[in-house]
Amino acid sequence: MLDIMLPHYGELPLLKIAVESVLAQTDERWRLTVFDDNPVERVTGVPEYFAALGHPRVRYERNPANLGITRNFQQCVERAEAPFLNMMGCDDVMLPRYVERIHALIEQHPDAVLVQPGVEVIGTDGAVVRTLADTTKRRVYAPKIDGTVRMVGEDLAVSLLRGNWLYFPSLTWRTSEMQAVGFDLDLKVIQDLKLILELVTRGGALVADSDVVFQYRRHNESVSSSSAVTGGRFSEARAFFLAAAEAMDAHGWRRAAKAARWHLSSRIHALTMLPAAAKQRSAGSVRVLTKYAFGKPH
Repeated sequence: MLDIMLPHYGELPLLKIAVESVLAQTDERWRLTVFDDNPVERVTGVPEYFAALGHPRVRYERNPANLGITRNFQQCVERAEAPFLNMMGCDDVMLPRYVERIHALIEQHPDAVLVQPGVEVIGTDGAVVRTLADTTKRRVYAPKIDGTVRMVGEDLAVSLLRGNWLYFPSLTWRTSEMQAVGFDLDLKVIQDLKLILELVTRGGALVADSDVVFQYRRHNESVSSSSAVTGGRFSEARAFFLAAAEAMDAHGWRRAAKAARWHLSSRIHALTMLPAAAKQRSAGSVRVLTKYAFGKPH
């Protein structure tokens, strides 16, 4: 059984596409739980949609009070019961063979703590797109994966600290390990990388596969994108990478510590945000982004 935990914040049309993509799975070894944390008092039609759905393996809960993104993520982790869990986005799409492929990979690699299946990126309209961010991720930072690759230890940490090439909503996690670590509730946009690195330092293995079974929807108006333009993302990122460098040093992983101090992909990302910040005439954001992109490692 795979627990698919879906933290919801958006509108009904994209949520229905996400849910229906789960219902269309070729392998029925899944259970879907939706935690509705939309800050709007009540999004029209969402509770009614799930009530009408009446599926025995689909559960819907409206949070009594708004938790915010990271606390809702943590709730998903704490409430999971199956040996493995996925935390898909409320606007993403599981292709029909996602659950089938995940179970096959887990059977082939029973020690896996993380599974990264093949992913394609779609836009708001659902069409497959090629963005600069995703092209850079795949051609510059991501390892070349043809088939299935198992990664572990400092080599994996170095790879992720140079550039996080994983797609968080597509990942399947070992529930017990995720519950043992949990999310850092003080982080807003880089909480997934911190959790993953902690799992890696605990000895967790990542299995990456090239078989495309998931569609990740890319929105310019996402939390991470909007905070990037204002520079907020990079204030958080700088503190995170410096702390990660100290943690890698303490673990005896010198190459990983060096990669954390330089965090080159994150610096390049800041450079790409400078034109948008300048266009918004935000002097404060320009200063934050410039300092982050060109600052010396510590």
